[in-house]
Amino acid sequence: MDLFSHGNNPQLGVPLAETLRPKTLAEFMTTAGPTLKRLPISTWLQKDFLPNLILWGPPGTGKTTFVRLLESETKWAFLLKNATDLSTKEMKAIGDEGLERKRIYQKKTVLFIDEIHRLNKGQQDTLLPHTEAGHFILLGATTENPNYELNRALLSRSRIVTFTKPEKEILSSLYYKACQQLKADADQFLSSEALQFVTEVSDGDVRRFYNLIEILFYSNVKKDTPMSELETLLEKKYIGYDKKGSVHYDTISAFIKSIRGSDTNAALLYLVKMLDAGEDPVFVARRLVILASEDIGNAEPRALTLAINGLQAVELVGMPEAEIVLAHVVTFLASCPKSNRSYKALHAARAFFKLHSDFEIPDHLRSGNIPDVTKNYKYPHDFPKSWVAQDYLPKDLTISNDFYQPNDFGQEKNLRDFIQWLKKTNTEN
Repeated sequence: MDLFSHGNNPQLGVPLAETLRPKTLAEFMTTAGPTLKRLPISTWLQKDFLPNLILWGPPGTGKTTFVRLLESETKWAFLLKNATDLSTKEMKAIGDEGLERKRIYQKKTVLFIDEIHRLNKGQQDTLLPHTEAGHFILLGATTENPNYELNRALLSRSRIVTFTKPEKEILSSLYYKACQQLKADADQFLSSEALQFVTEVSDGDVRRFYNLIEILFYSNVKKDTPMSELETLLEKKYIGYDKKGSVHYDTISAFIKSIRGSDTNAALLYLVKMLDAGEDPVFVARRLVILASEDIGNAEPRALTLAINGLQAVELVGMPEAEIVLAHVVTFLASCPKSNRSYKALHAARAFFKLHSDFEIPDHLRSGNIPDVTKNYKYPHDFPKSWVAQDYLPKDLTISNDFYQPNDFGQEKNLRDFIQWLKKTNTEN
């Protein structure tokens, strides 16, 4: 008899998250996201069919579990690989073996590549002929936006399936499942406040949720345990943020759009997320400089000055004090009147230039002293209001609509009114 197996609990040492993984696809679908639920997975499997799938979603949302369940409920040959360990040579060999398996045994091959976004473009290209010919079915899992990380050819041969964080209500229901497995009294284990705290800390990651429940259970936490003790046990929530990944791009996008939309609450929230996740404050400050011109412009000319000063201050003082500067700039920019008329004017001028790029600078505007030509230039300051009507456009070019169309609010309204007044005054004179 094996001394160490005597009276052994079969689940001993196995993490709760692993023990409570769904055992069937039907069970898995009860907590699956809306995209996956809409797909006729069971119908596909009944007909011995599965398209190439790219499984995209945050950690702990069930991507790997879904693949494991597919393996257990089909008769296909599954090869589970991680992109960091997969070579081009091995991918070619898997494709050849898949073709042979299909010919000899009439059996399909499924290649699952975890972290598929880590494959370089050349490696991704290696997959194309095999997926196109059906040598294997490709399943790829990624936490990064596949539209950024995977090439178009591979995406055109695959169906993207989005895995989303489960609702808090679903996580709460999983609490009772965890208590049953741990043989804990759910009503006496965690208070409603504590359960809400664990749910928020887990941030939709089911695996993390189970891990936290397990930690609290083996720490003898009870319903009357002070919240301060729970917070100490669980510490600070991990922020899933890769400065080169999709969360980085999504967060900075939401940040900029919130300032553009004059929502200071949302802008500050995204700012705090970026800074707490370790984002470079100089990167944030530079984006604010761009926004000051692109989205505020002449509606509030001080915005650009403040944004540039903010960038210089962030570079000068560094973190953590730089966050005060960023908050200063963010709240001002979000509260400013908005105008993208300068930005639009630039694009209008560029579009016009593409159609009329072959022109000569008018003689009277040239820098050289051309007798009887440059003397025809009228110096505006020699005229009332320092303005005079004269041709500045190249000869034979006519612009029907001004590139720059100032708004009728903020400081831009003053610019518009001034130009109109200036030309009207000169015409009357």
